[in-house]
Amino acid sequence: MPKTRIAVIYGSKSGEHEVSLVSASNVIDAMDKEKYEVIRVFIDKALNWHLDPNGDQSLLAPYNPMDLPVDCDFVLPILHGPNGEDGTVQGLLELLDLPYGGCGVLGCATAMDKTVAKEIFASVGLPQAPYVALTAYDLEESVRKAEKMREIKSSLKLPYFVKPANMGSSVGISKVDRIEDLDEALDIAAHYDSRLIVEQGINARELETGVMGNDVLEVAGVGEIMTGDVFYTYDDKYINGVSSTQIPADISMEERETIRDMAKKAYLALGCCGFARCDFLMDKESHKIYINEINAIPGFTNISMFPKLFMDAGYSYSEIIERIIELGYERYNAKNHR
Repeated sequence: MPKTRIAVIYGSKSGEHEVSLVSASNVIDAMDKEKYEVIRVFIDKALNWHLDPNGDQSLLAPYNPMDLPVDCDFVLPILHGPNGEDGTVQGLLELLDLPYGGCGVLGCATAMDKTVAKEIFASVGLPQAPYVALTAYDLEESVRKAEKMREIKSSLKLPYFVKPANMGSSVGISKVDRIEDLDEALDIAAHYDSRLIVEQGINARELETGVMGNDVLEVAGVGEIMTGDVFYTYDDKYINGVSSTQIPADISMEERETIRDMAKKAYLALGCCGFARCDFLMDKESHKIYINEINAIPGFTNISMFPKLFMDAGYSYSEIIERIIELGYERYNAKNHR
């Protein structure tokens, strides 16, 4: 029986480029080589596409991504951040009529943009930390900037978390304890995106769960990120190694079920399918639970919570990848047999 040829796409132009390389390597290592033939597709930071048979980003001659269907049965986009997790590559795969794993164009786009996601969460009644949305243009035009600054100061309490709306892995995020530091934090965030979020900080525990499914959803247990920094920064996640995870999180059964129910509601509201990781905040004093965000292509690094959560639920790493592929085919077949 011939092997299924699966193209794994990784890299791309994003602040999470290096994370994508590690995630893709782990995914490829976990795939059943008796069943699947892997085609490595590397996108460099200039958005050139390369076949990368040796897995070392040796940069063979670029090729046209519209040639992707050649000898390819299925695609696994293992891309983090803009130009891959935001629906752009998923749109290309839809045009090429290729089945692929993970969220579609809608789920990726809504989950990637924190402003849009927050508006959708609000529309279905999911509790969130108070926030103000603004744009880089607001910062460039003096009258608009003054209005936004007044809105932030009047509606939010320090500390603030300032974020680019379209980024992950805590790239471009700053914690602001003093109002005089807000301008610098906004400038840092605007370096990564033209759409920005200022959130009111909450003295909270960081809790996460994973979801797999299209219409029928399977939700993993709940894990906790034990941060080593003032918040879960990029360095804390991937460089200095001072963070840790606890699975399952030390919370009550009722709190766990509340988080899992909220995860389902948020996942469906954003139009997600395939798989995603859902992040929450729990106020340390009141124990009130807030939706934070959904990650449409969560990491598959050695410290990443999504695979850890489903491994704790009884899956092997290989079975997680297998299930993601099954769900991609399920979604593709349902779409093409209506």
